[in-house]
Amino acid sequence: MSEKHNFGIKPVTCHAVSGDKNGMALSLNDHEVKIYKKSGGKWQETETLDEHGQRVSGIDWAPKSNRIVTCGADRNAYVWTLQDGKWKPHLVILRINRAATCVQWSPQENKFAVGSSARLISVSYYEDEHNWWVSKHIKKPIRSTVTCLDWHPNNVLIAAGSTDFKARVFSGYIKEIESKPSSNSWGTKMTFATLMAEFSNGGGGWVHSVSFSPSGEKIAWVGHDSSVSVADSAQGNRLVVVKDSFLPFMGITWVTENSMVAAGYDCNPMLFTYNSGQGSLALVSKLDIPQEKAAGTISAMNRFKDLDKKASSGDTSAELKTQHQNTITQVSVFEGSKDKCKRIATAGVDGNIILWDLGSLERSIQALKIS
Repeated sequence: MSEKHNFGIKPVTCHAVSGDKNGMALSLNDHEVKIYKKSGGKWQETETLDEHGQRVSGIDWAPKSNRIVTCGADRNAYVWTLQDGKWKPHLVILRINRAATCVQWSPQENKFAVGSSARLISVSYYEDEHNWWVSKHIKKPIRSTVTCLDWHPNNVLIAAGSTDFKARVFSGYIKEIESKPSSNSWGTKMTFATLMAEFSNGGGGWVHSVSFSPSGEKIAWVGHDSSVSVADSAQGNRLVVVKDSFLPFMGITWVTENSMVAAGYDCNPMLFTYNSGQGSLALVSKLDIPQEKAAGTISAMNRFKDLDKKASSGDTSAELKTQHQNTITQVSVFEGSKDKCKRIATAGVDGNIILWDLGSLERSIQALKIS
């Protein structure tokens, strides 16, 4: 089952959901961040955050502290806090000379990481003494734009993908605000900016999205060469790659310890499962089973709206039978957690955000294990 919400004809380039699932922040391919509140099953716009001077490229909403962090092409990041019913911005000193591309809070919400076109990652934390957010940089050996980030459950390691076709794992340990981390399957020495692992799947695709597994022992990423890759640190950094007839994916997230959902240009989220014993990665099923649309009448106004959303000239023979009618730009856990996800959210260029119930997928995974 799925639940579709439309936010207009502009692409949803990035979005984030509050901890109580009643708030949503999203950007419609411009410099503004729209804040929505759920009311009666629908999302109602409550506020517009317009501090950024150029297109917003990343949003994350901390579930515990209820703070929002945003970044954009104006090379800035802001931390937003709710004061007297209004969101107030706090500028972050990123010290970058190119656009910021992505942002994510750490699990403990005491710092966040920002990827950028400056070929570096800014790890930002709050300095009580000066009352501002400061940053430290991870630079080497990144050779191109950082396109995606994800934090390890231990609050220290950061997985990053970039347009140099590689996925990497770095240490984001900040000694000023946290205790020394213990060793794990990725390594023992974790001083700030240490490169823990570097992977290339042998293809030539930009890495669009990367995700740590719930245990933190594996990372999965998708590239523009239509590949899905998994690296397993518990198996000596073993790399497994799958390519099929699908189009490139733009987003990926784990939904159990050994399964993940990826989505992108096929406009259809797909479930993959990883078998650590066999070292295999396989496509299990698609979430959106194409169905013929019921014949019926449609008003002239609704027809023109549909044509506008799809940039169509009026020929409906090429109309997609999936719920998303254009590229899916982001996939994220909406309800539950990575180890037991109940619902995921997908955002698309068609202006839609769709919530997918994963109850039926659990049965698909179990059936695959039995077979």
